[in-house]
Amino acid sequence: MKKLFFLLMFSVMVCTSRAQSLRYGYFSLDSVFTAMPEYAVAQKNLADLRAKYDEEMKRAEDEFNAKYEELLETQRDLIPSILSKRQTELQEIMEKNVAFKKEAVRLLDEARKDAYAPLRERIFEAVRRIGRERGYAFVLNTDGDACPYLDATCGENIAPLLRTALNIH
Repeated sequence: MKKLFFLLMFSVMVCTSRAQSLRYGYFSLDSVFTAMPEYAVAQKNLADLRAKYDEEMKRAEDEFNAKYEELLETQRDLIPSILSKRQTELQEIMEKNVAFKKEAVRLLDEARKDAYAPLRERIFEAVRRIGRERGYAFVLNTDGDACPYLDATCGENIAPLLRTALNIH
């Protein structure tokens, strides 16, 4: 945030000193990103992967619940050493399930990053190309309230140019 603030302050100083010679572009990465056809494909693939992890977690949870119910039904008839063994088994299953859930979250996050990386790179390459062609000093991403105000006389919204460059309809 500090870097963006200093960048904006620098650009304002340069813009006022060089009048209209400094130009910049801006766009919303999220709106361009989510409009790409490849984004929908990536979302579907990630949803399928998430469903597989959810299915496995449900299976493991059902297995744990069945063993737990069995233990509750038979615990009165078990000798202490067998009861302790089965309780330990249940504890181990529960710990493995928790570890699997954490690993699944990590793997899903990694898969999301991997799936989106080529799309983001395509966007950024198009941004660099448009920036060079149009002679911009810089291009800002307006997402996340990073730029609550932009003077349209000094800058240009390049989202339409990006949509054309990326063949987004």
